[in-house]
Amino acid sequence: MTGGPEMNLFRGAAIALITAVMAAGTGAAAIPDAPVGVWRNQKNSVHIRIAPCGPVLCGTIVWANEKAKKDAREGGTDPLVGTRIFKDLHKDDKGRWRGKVFVPDINMSFSGTVKLITADTINTRGCLFSGIFCKSRVWVRVS
Repeated sequence: MTGGPEMNLFRGAAIALITAVMAAGTGAAAIPDAPVGVWRNQKNSVHIRIAPCGPVLCGTIVWANEKAKKDAREGGTDPLVGTRIFKDLHKDDKGRWRGKVFVPDINMSFSGTVKLITADTINTRGCLFSGIFCKSRVWVRVS
């Protein structure tokens, strides 16, 4: 049974809905100026993937060298790979993504930002208190 025009209309609507859901699930195109992708730190000791997590962005460690794993383990974070280090990133009016930054070496979270500098460079910053005792890092896109 092939169905009549109503069935074809239903199939077309279902395909359109599935396509829209799949496109929304990727998130990258839906969030302009989002620093999505895989990034490496300047020492190339850690790689993170920043991606949509629902309506926000988050960043998860996808690769780390043995020294980084050891430092994290000594700080109380094991395993390092798979650890979410950027959480609940929301875009602010200055183009920065604000949220929480987890530092595996000391097993603590701080307020932080991620800012897209160029298409292939981001700057991350974590602060102990509101803008006091901050540390910044530059990350480069992994191609």
